[in-house]
Amino acid sequence: MADTIVEPAKKGGLFGKEEKRLILDPLHSDNPITIQVLGICSALAVTSQVYKSLVMAIALIFVCAFSSLIISLLRKSIPGSIRMIVQLLVIAGLVQIVEIVLGAFAYSAYEQLSVFIGLIITNCIVMGRLEAFAMGDKHTPWQAFLDGIGNGLGYGWVLVGMAVVREIFGKGTLLGFSVMPESYVLNNLMVLPASSLFVIGVFIWIQRALDPTLVDKS
Repeated sequence: MADTIVEPAKKGGLFGKEEKRLILDPLHSDNPITIQVLGICSALAVTSQVYKSLVMAIALIFVCAFSSLIISLLRKSIPGSIRMIVQLLVIAGLVQIVEIVLGAFAYSAYEQLSVFIGLIITNCIVMGRLEAFAMGDKHTPWQAFLDGIGNGLGYGWVLVGMAVVREIFGKGTLLGFSVMPESYVLNNLMVLPASSLFVIGVFIWIQRALDPTLVDKS
């Protein structure tokens, strides 16, 4: 098993050209939210504050990376007829770990995000990477792990970016610290759930305006 995990090292290092692509592409040209339009529900629900978005992003990176690694290691022994059940069990176990850790060390975040953390089990980004990448025979467990990290990071930066915009203009704060002058009139619309639709739309528009080639990939 150890030889299987480190196999990429024999082909050009643990971070060869393909491995770097797996991490970098989801940050821009193959972003799970702005290009693949996956994971939109949580992106709309938890982006009113940067802190909540950071916690959600870290949780999804952890679950996406380690579920991809585990499924990739087990793929040859998973019957095709029950593969999705096995995938859900693995994801659910990792989500449970996240909830236990949050409940023990960041209870306030756990109270605010417990519902959304639980929904990671059915997050289409995680399930999609397991089906499209981790289960593939052409990819090693190490590459599956990196693919999970890359897509988690791609999801995370959009979440945090949206939260920065909404918290600054909606509450005049950043991570709870005041950053706007006293004369600034808070835009209460930015803290409403509906505003997240406009913010994510602006993110998608800016990204595709800067790189028109992305339109053909969506």
